[in-house]
Amino acid sequence: EHPVTEEISGVDLVAEQLRIAAGEPLSFSQSDLSIRGHAIECRLYAEDPSQGYIPSPGTIHTLRFPSGPGVRVDSGIIEGSEVSNFYDPMLAKLVVWGPTRQIAIARMRRALRETYVGGIRTNLSFMDDILQDSRFVAGGYDPGLLNDWNVEDSVPDELALIMHTVAAADAAWKAPAAVNTESSVQPVSRWKSAGRRDSVRGAGS
Repeated sequence: EHPVTEEISGVDLVAEQLRIAAGEPLSFSQSDLSIRGHAIECRLYAEDPSQGYIPSPGTIHTLRFPSGPGVRVDSGIIEGSEVSNFYDPMLAKLVVWGPTRQIAIARMRRALRETYVGGIRTNLSFMDDILQDSRFVAGGYDPGLLNDWNVEDSVPDELALIMHTVAAADAAWKAPAAVNTESSVQPVSRWKSAGRRDSVRGAGS
């Protein structure tokens, strides 16, 4: 995967491909290259691993990506994007770099926990489970790892569920109380209404 190679080599491979297509030479030589650290890529998919990786089309109504040192996100989706069942359901590539394999794994697990996609099912929890598997942590795995994997029923990420429940309660607490005198009734803003709807939907997705 080119993002992994780019992270450990410091070379923008796509930029170099464009240079070559334009008739220009490579901007580096073999002697300029060196490998440093470790990089891991997780492909975020709109799919349900518990149902044979069946695609999960729908509207993304809430979206949060990770950030921080050594974290890279390649994606073209935003809140409101429609995920069709006619195309590849990949939503993003989450890539991390670390000076050691252990640090890279820890960063990726944090990145996965900081990622939230509301409105559809994803493979976020499944990828985090793989990162915790002793065979993966030790580096003694092969492609057959997934053949032995027992995928349990997917459930929404607990942290995301708590956050959205708190957000819904907070919005309800701050909403102006309705009274019987018409002159003192204050309308709830559209922003708050939309926020409450997204919070409720996010907690149930």
